[in-house]
Amino acid sequence: MPFVLGIAGGSGSGKSTVVARVEAIVGPGRLALLPMDNYYKDLGHLPLAERAKTNYDHPDAFDLDLLVRHLDDLLAGKPVAMPQYSFVEHARLPKTKRVEPAPVIVVEGILALYDPRLRERMDLKVYVDADPDVRFIRRLRRDIAERGRTVDSVIEQYLSSVRPMHLAFVEPTKRYADLIVPGGGMNTPALEVLASRLLGALEAA
Repeated sequence: MPFVLGIAGGSGSGKSTVVARVEAIVGPGRLALLPMDNYYKDLGHLPLAERAKTNYDHPDAFDLDLLVRHLDDLLAGKPVAMPQYSFVEHARLPKTKRVEPAPVIVVEGILALYDPRLRERMDLKVYVDADPDVRFIRRLRRDIAERGRTVDSVIEQYLSSVRPMHLAFVEPTKRYADLIVPGGGMNTPALEVLASRLLGALEAA
């Protein structure tokens, strides 16, 4: 049975860095990654201006039913067609990405520990923590460099939805975590604990 790892944490906390470290630990071809960013509900039918105003940090923005279904398919040894999402267009792309079953399945995203259906399928739940100012600076740099945002738009989104949704929905999921990783991907002792747990599970499989 595959080992399911949940990696949650606020935007800019270092989740992607932790995922990269996990991938290096388990080795190539042994990890199936389901990033929640690909499971935003498809709002392509709405005008771009309206899509841009959507609160993407609320749980309702995600197609959690599809994510759970894809996780179950991977657990059953079936490949899935994972949606692809454009943060520039705020919409799903026509293409999908085939994700093959693997010994380790990672569900990663700000609300990876929010849905009880996901949590009950996880063998290890990780919350990546970082100071709010660090997270904001990382998000600002990323959104300008990769998502075509302006400084003003990033600040507006952070104040209007990212920060309040983090406090209301993301931060509270920390209590479900088996392992909290302060400082993101730079916390070597915490990552060593995670590596030990993963390797032990793979050896036992």
